[in-house]
Amino acid sequence: MGPRREDHESQFEADIRGFYDAIDHASMLKFIEHRIGDTRIVRLIQKWLTAGVLENGTWSDTERGAPQGATASPLLANVYLHHVFDLWVKQWRKLYARGEVYVVRYADDLVLGFQYEDDARRFHHALAERLRQFGLELHPEKTRLLRFGTRAEEQRRQRGEKKPETFDFLGLTHICGKTRKGWFLLHRHTSKPRMRARLRSIRDTLRRRRHEPPEVQGKWLQSVVRGYFAYHAVPTHIERLRSFRTQVARHWVKALRRRSQHDHTTWETMKRRIEKWLPKPRMMHPLPHERFDVKHPR
Repeated sequence: MGPRREDHESQFEADIRGFYDAIDHASMLKFIEHRIGDTRIVRLIQKWLTAGVLENGTWSDTERGAPQGATASPLLANVYLHHVFDLWVKQWRKLYARGEVYVVRYADDLVLGFQYEDDARRFHHALAERLRQFGLELHPEKTRLLRFGTRAEEQRRQRGEKKPETFDFLGLTHICGKTRKGWFLLHRHTSKPRMRARLRSIRDTLRRRRHEPPEVQGKWLQSVVRGYFAYHAVPTHIERLRSFRTQVARHWVKALRRRSQHDHTTWETMKRRIEKWLPKPRMMHPLPHERFDVKHPR
């Protein structure tokens, strides 16, 4: 029988401040040498790390960090955090956690779920000390402990508090929701700042390209909307995606009508264009229990 579940389900959201600028070169090379035996490759990585940065015509030396935007930076950053965080948290979970612990990391963004709140608080202090050993620190504004899970709403209601808090991870806002039968269901929506920024980018591009033929604009919008849906079309998010498609269509209409003071584009014409070029949202990422239940033919 597993441990009894207490009323302390907690979520720990963390972000490492200035991670790419704070990577220690000595530690990085030590981790690389642990994984790569070819000294020539190690020397190339060392030269790349210490090559310096040219900004506004001024060259500056780089004693720490990895250039953001460089092709090798994400790979090296994941190797670095694999040793600094992944292997360490695995050991910490075995030695110190008395309940369940779930860990999700993407680059320097971390989300952890704890069965017991005291585990989450101990982990917070331990992680801060672990990062300090490698010259890193948690971002104070993006790191927090919150109640999130199947019993979060009940716990907050008993305390006289409002709805459970939400958190953003990988561009999606995660919300405690319910099914029609009242069961807990994780809702994920595109974070509002991210959606507004994407719509603003589309609007500005349409203004610059408004004199192109509608067919050319339609092909471009089709690729943009399809790419947006490919990432954001998760369960519980279809209504927000329909709103995104509607806003894109409105920006397209405005851009076409500004081509001339005597625009004769009718709504019937625009409806045909919208139906032809703008894909309708559909769920492209199944629920976790459906995705993990896939069986191999063998």
